[in-house]
Amino acid sequence: MADKQHWGAPERNKLAIWGVLEGLLEGRNGTVLEVASGSGQHAGHFAPLLPDGVVWQPSELDAGALFGSIRAWTKEYSNVRDPVRLDVLDEDWPVGGADVVLVFTANLLHIAPFQCSEGLFRGAGRTLSPGGNLAIYGPFKIDGHHTTQSNADFDASLRARDPSWGVRNLNDLEELARLSGLEL
Repeated sequence: MADKQHWGAPERNKLAIWGVLEGLLEGRNGTVLEVASGSGQHAGHFAPLLPDGVVWQPSELDAGALFGSIRAWTKEYSNVRDPVRLDVLDEDWPVGGADVVLVFTANLLHIAPFQCSEGLFRGAGRTLSPGGNLAIYGPFKIDGHHTTQSNADFDASLRARDPSWGVRNLNDLEELARLSGLEL
């Protein structure tokens, strides 16, 4: 089995994220689909906290690079399924149906072209069960403005690496949600 990869962002944001997910999952039964699970740290941190009747489905685009780490983080938890390959741009996602109560992603939208944001919202709209939620963690602009100088600096560094990356405008995401039958 591969070794656990340790990334700084999941360690820094796990408590804030769980504070939101816990409320969204209260009284629910079904599947949480994590899109772009990365190292698997979130799945490993949240699995022991999940309510009875909720299972975690990790996914990642690059199965070869990260599935081993995801499995290493989650091997001891029976409420975590084996990771699946998921490309948000694909029309058919490998998970769906009546039991997906939450689609969750962290730190995906700003480190991917905007088409991935479009794909995430379309896919979540098709995949979520009625009354399900889409939860997105990451930095955002509001009305085209950064909320902090550190986010502006981060955005500039992302765009320097790849012009198609960058901190997304919440107003644009609200429109994607509307077009996908969702609301933010």
